[in-house]
Amino acid sequence: MSFAMNPNQRGFYTLLKKEVMRFWAVLGQTVSAPVITALLYLLVFAQALKGRVVDGYDGIDYTQFLVPGLVMMTIIQNAFANTSSSLIQSKVMGNIVFTLMAPLGPVEWFGAYILAALVRAALVAAAMLAVTLVFVRLPFEQPFVLLAVFLLSAGCLASLGIIAGLWAQKFDQIAAFTNFIVTPASFLSGVFYSVHSLSGFWYHASHLNPFFYMVDGFRYGFFGHADVPITISLAWIAGFFVLVSSIAYWMLHTGYRMRK
Repeated sequence: MSFAMNPNQRGFYTLLKKEVMRFWAVLGQTVSAPVITALLYLLVFAQALKGRVVDGYDGIDYTQFLVPGLVMMTIIQNAFANTSSSLIQSKVMGNIVFTLMAPLGPVEWFGAYILAALVRAALVAAAMLAVTLVFVRLPFEQPFVLLAVFLLSAGCLASLGIIAGLWAQKFDQIAAFTNFIVTPASFLSGVFYSVHSLSGFWYHASHLNPFFYMVDGFRYGFFGHADVPITISLAWIAGFFVLVSSIAYWMLHTGYRMRK
């Protein structure tokens, strides 16, 4: 028995397939390269700070502490890159007009771009964990929390990538968005340290960074405890997702800079 798809459903699946095939065609660049970069961070920091005691993480060595943070940082950067690079390339090269001609509404656009980014982020995370688990033992105390944090975090950055991709009119603007917002926020999110090691201004400033809650919540999924209660982390990530996804959907709905 076969089920016919309406034009919107067919358009959604076609756009989703296009977005997945776009990064799949250059898998060495989109998946292997980020994994190698993250492993280099792991090698350097784990060796330089080997034996360091992590505040608030009794019984967990620094290498174990570092891996979940690096995985989440890689998820953050790749989910953002997938949507932002796709949109800016389509706009600059002019082939976005062919997608605009299809019977697609903002729901189909949003869903296809977000799901494709989730696929890429999941591949990168799985590849990195598969390599690091050979050398580092990690517990998986809260797998459902781990999944929830992954989906919400990747969804946040994919939505932010849609915003950046629609706002930008040239590649330099995407690079600026990445270099001055995404990369600093991810590096200052507690990937390489526990916020309990900070004091004063920096300790409180870290709690205003939504990326901190993504990293901290992801660590909770592995170890069963983190720097802040998991309910606070989930609330922050969910709130940030609602904010950025609403803006991204509005931009798609209004066609913001899609024809320029």
